[in-house]
Order: sequence, then C-alpha cells, then structure tokens
Amino acid sequence: MSGIQVELQSAHGFVPLLVVLLLFVNLWAGMKVGKARKLYGIEYPQMYAEQSDKNAKAFNCVQRGHQNILENIPIFLALVFTSSIYRPQIAAIASFVRILGFIVYMSGYSSGDPKKRMQGAFGYLGLLASLILSVEASLRILDCCEIVH
Repeated sequence: MSGIQVELQSAHGFVPLLVVLLLFVNLWAGMKVGKARKLYGIEYPQMYAEQSDKNAKAFNCVQRGHQNILENIPIFLALVFTSSIYRPQIAAIASFVRILGFIVYMSGYSSGDPKKRMQGAFGYLGLLASLILSVEASLRILDCCEIVH
C-alpha cells in the first residue's frame, strides 16, 4: 500500500476562513429568526407558526431559510475540506460562491415571498464545482485515472 503526500499551499488557509464565514452567516440567519420571533410573537419551542396565525407565512419564510442553511452545513463542510485537497484556490472560490448563495437565499426567503429564495440559486454553481473537485481529489488519491493527474 503506497501513501500519498499532499503539500499544504498558502491557499489552504482560505478553508478555515470560509468555515468561519459560514458560521457568521448561520449566526446572522439565526438572529433573523430571533427578531422574527419577537416581531410575530412566536414563542419557543414552537418551530414554525401555525397556518392559522396571521403572520405564519412571514415567520415561516424566515425560519425555513435558516433551516435550509442548517441542513446544508454538513454538506458544505465535507465539500470544502475534500474539494480543497489539490485545488485550494478554486475550491475557495466555489465555497465562497456557495456562501454568497446562502446569503442571497436567506435575504430573499426572509422577505416573506418564498419565490425570492430562488435569487440565491447561483450558489448551486459553487456546490457543483465543489462536488467535481471532491470527485477529482478522490480519483487522484485512489490513483485510478490518468485523466486527473
């Protein structure tokens, strides 16, 4: 069994910065939910407003936007680490695009118009690039394809 050596490049330093940036985006989204709870009178531990509540749509849009970010954090973390193994600069750009997508998604969704969340769909380009880079890194580590070397 042979080992693989990967040399850390200075661009690998973007990886922890992007993780911290995502942490702040998540905190910002959570604070938006907290403000919406106060504004619309939705008490803890109630996750979503009941449909009969006059402010249900407005609150639920904010809450759903935050939940979407929470659901995507594990995927983001796995991809930012694996995609950056060999191409940290490209991975950093892709991850930054994904984070910008989260911000625009949350801003649009929390407006109360669920369709505006789609303004953040460009973030999926960052996700796609991260997926491709992660597969490339896996294939290079497995040393199974000449095309990726």
